[in-house]
Amino acid sequence: MSFQEVFIQQLFNGLLLGSFYGLVALGYSMVYGIVKLLNFAHADIYMVGGFCSLSLLAFFGGTFFGNGWFGIIVAMLITMIVVGLLGVIIEKIAYKPLREAPRLSLLITALGVSMILYNSVMVITGGEYKAYRTGLGYEGFSLGSVHVTYTQAILIVAAVILMFILHLFITRTMYGKAMRAISMDRDCCRLMGVNVNKIIALTFFVGSALAASAGMMAGVYYGSLHFFMGFVIGIKAFTAAVIGGIGIIPGAMLGGLLLGLLESFGTQIPFIGSEWKDVFSFSILILILIFKPTGLLGKKESERM
Repeated sequence: MSFQEVFIQQLFNGLLLGSFYGLVALGYSMVYGIVKLLNFAHADIYMVGGFCSLSLLAFFGGTFFGNGWFGIIVAMLITMIVVGLLGVIIEKIAYKPLREAPRLSLLITALGVSMILYNSVMVITGGEYKAYRTGLGYEGFSLGSVHVTYTQAILIVAAVILMFILHLFITRTMYGKAMRAISMDRDCCRLMGVNVNKIIALTFFVGSALAASAGMMAGVYYGSLHFFMGFVIGIKAFTAAVIGGIGIIPGAMLGGLLLGLLESFGTQIPFIGSEWKDVFSFSILILILIFKPTGLLGKKESERM
């Protein structure tokens, strides 16, 4: 393959991988921006979303919906709602009672919720990989010797649309403005009549729904699911959120796409193969933390004591 063809191939790979990272990273940033919680159970929400959509597609296979694009779209919408509600339930039961507790208590609770989720799915699935069967083929278009399937292109477009819708929601709606206000001063918002509990629950719903959509996209793209699939992408998505600026919505989008592209193109550097891509990614993170600890879009803040 020529340099141009390698560039195009890695560009598509990087955008697709970065889309997964970005959708999951958005949940990390939203929750941290509102309640200053590093929700490490968020990666397992991504995994639950994948398995929830798998169950729906298996059910749709013998119905009017089918397991083609129409069934996938319907399954994605239902999955986002169901898993979003799961995120709200987790917040009400596990996090809300500890909202005023030390942050370490919340962090330990998040790890506990993570273990409950992935161990529950492990028991249900027997710890085995599950094939993610769809009715999609391998049709696509070619750019030289590079073949890009319609599935890859549509998944990238879908991820970008979801990020754009979230951007509009955060910047143009009253609920989005309330989220931004609470991230600045929760007590002041409460005094101004903002229903803080409702907004926090909505934040968990939106973040969990986006992670569920990423889980379903990963199942469609890779063709299989596993109960531990959230571990690596959870770390990568958190890395993306930190690179872009933890707590900053555009930063999570930028960090996810940038990390995906860096991983994809980094494997083409001499002596850095695919087995070194994680080392390459975390080396970038270390450099970002050394030279710009607040992230690419982050700003220094002074905390009042």
